[in-house]
Amino acid sequence: MKKKLITCDMNSCFLCRNCLPEWKGAIAANKKNFFVKKNEVIFREGDPLRGIYFVLSGLVKVHKKWGQDKEIIVRFASNGAILGHRGLNSKIYPISATALEDGIVCYFDMDFFETSLKVNNEFTYQLMMFFAKDLQESENKMRNLVHMPVKGRVAQALIYLENQFGLRDDGFINIRLSRQDLAAFIGTTYETVFRVINELVNEKTVAAHDKYIKVIDTEKLQLLTTHEED
Repeated sequence: MKKKLITCDMNSCFLCRNCLPEWKGAIAANKKNFFVKKNEVIFREGDPLRGIYFVLSGLVKVHKKWGQDKEIIVRFASNGAILGHRGLNSKIYPISATALEDGIVCYFDMDFFETSLKVNNEFTYQLMMFFAKDLQESENKMRNLVHMPVKGRVAQALIYLENQFGLRDDGFINIRLSRQDLAAFIGTTYETVFRVINELVNEKTVAAHDKYIKVIDTEKLQLLTTHEED
């Protein structure tokens, strides 16, 4: 990563939004901003935990090894999101983070981050609530891997991505995502996702163009998420 001097608004990231106003001077003095290129690894699973990151711009996938040659994407992180927090207890990064597009991340070493937790009660509370939501989403995802057909998992992923990233002016979901990454997000193969997306396009449930997807029939997509495998 290349260190980058930028002037951020000190209001966008998860830490800045929830800290005391008096703490922002300390944040400005301790933050380090880095430019990351598309496909650059920000930190790798198994590395020692040295600090916490926040996404200032761009899109990052948080992923974990799944077998020898596969990975599963735990979540996608965009502007303001926290990265690396899952390793707070073990002191190693239990997941990897990779940039899906050029962007900027903000880094704090562990000493300052832990001090921030002790000083800022609201930040600590909001981080606890984030952990609770993150755990619930992970549990739901594991349940869906077992019980929900692939087509339902694709449908649910598209609904999730639309809710998280919103829509572009042309109605497409505001995230450019390869079929390979979508497959890793729902725990299946590229070939299966390719086939399912084509089925949804032919059924006029979604439209697809240049790694972007538009939901045309939300009701039909929602219905697919209610089906479970026997």
